[in-house]
Amino acid sequence: MKKLALSDVKNLHEYELIRDAWRKDVIAVKARRRVLLGDMMSLLFESRLTILNQVQEMCRIERLAKPEAVQREIDVYNELLPDAGELSATLLVEITEEARVKPELDRLIGLSSGRHLWLELNGRKVFARFLEGQGREDRIAAVQYLRFPIGMDPRDRDALSAGPAPVMLHVDHPGYRASSALSHETRDEIARDLVD
Repeated sequence: MKKLALSDVKNLHEYELIRDAWRKDVIAVKARRRVLLGDMMSLLFESRLTILNQVQEMCRIERLAKPEAVQREIDVYNELLPDAGELSATLLVEITEEARVKPELDRLIGLSSGRHLWLELNGRKVFARFLEGQGREDRIAAVQYLRFPIGMDPRDRDALSAGPAPVMLHVDHPGYRASSALSHETRDEIARDLVD
């Protein structure tokens, strides 16, 4: 997927003028790209638009106007964009009761090992690769960034976008188990990411 450049980011004034309509559009796109995974997790398949939105919002919040500061923000978020043949996602562990946050997250230690979360596609398991530096051996963060290395085989893209078999997302960890079928709307939306 094409990385973001400084020319993609609107300055603070321009962004304020379009922000309400922009955010409405981004929220609609995110709704099509979000998958609920049980009662405590959701996964948002990221795209160039969702990542650009994060950059725009961070620049707005931090009042970044100097090109070098905006570029630093772009550099950080570009790491979340997938390479060819990959899907990129943000995994959110959604715990609303503050007293439950640490115990629930402690139950999930080891989730990022690469054996517990996968996409079932075209008769195979595509295990999530968690980006490094998001936690420690004894701790896990509530927000995780990951990639699914699907590959470049057009049959996989076809199976993802319009294949007759369901495309499933699974988490199988001693502390949490859930499965979810991706909707046809989600499948069609993210299949474009493999060739974008």
